Parts: sequence; structure tokens; C-alpha cells
Amino acid sequence: MRLLLDTHIYLWYLAASRNLPKSVLNRIEIADVVYISAASIWEAGIKIKQGRLHADSKDLVAGIASSGFMELPMTATHGALASSLPDHHRDPFDRMLIAQAMSEPLKLLTSDKMLRRYSDLVEII
Repeated sequence: MRLLLDTHIYLWYLAASRNLPKSVLNRIEIADVVYISAASIWEAGIKIKQGRLHADSKDLVAGIASSGFMELPMTATHGALASSLPDHHRDPFDRMLIAQAMSEPLKLLTSDKMLRRYSDLVEII
């Protein structure tokens, strides 16, 4: 199983948050590959700068490798698909994650129920 974690799921994983159900944690731990998108690091960096997230971007980047995850870069193909998606959800970071999940393909784990409208690859935790 190949997973892509949305930004909240990744942050919850790093923080060992109770918001991350044990069943989801188990799925992450047994997955063949877990990806973290560059879009998630970008989104977190913006929230850090706005004071809405207390973290260090460098730690979030380092957490990818230390967790055994893989970095997923954004490509032109991802960008083209993200821009062509229906307007179910306007958040550009979520749209990029959906496009990446659909392009690769990867199962996107998220807590955002609105994203389910895009693809069967989106799984709500």
C-alpha cells in the first residue's frame, strides 16, 4: 500500500497526537511507502510564518526521513491536474495533494471530508 499523508495527518504523526487514530497509525506503519508532499511543507511554512502553527520548517523536513517516509516533489503534471480539478474545494494545497494522489496513484489519508468528492483514492480518517 502506498500512502500520501495530508498536512494535518503528517503533523499529528510527528507530534504523536491523540487526533491520529491508532488504526490509522497502524496503517501508516505497515504501508509499503508513505509520502509527504512538498506542498505540505510549504503549507506548514506559511502557517508557521502567520503564527498559526508552532513548529520549525527544518524539523518538518527532517521528520520525513527520520520517519522513514519519502518526499513527494510537485511536478508540472501535478500542477496541471490540480488546476483542472472541479471546484469542490478551493484550498490550493489540498488540490495539489489530490492531484498528486490521482497522478501517482496514492491513497491520500486526510481528515477533510470535502476532499472525498474528488476520488476514491481519498480516504477520510
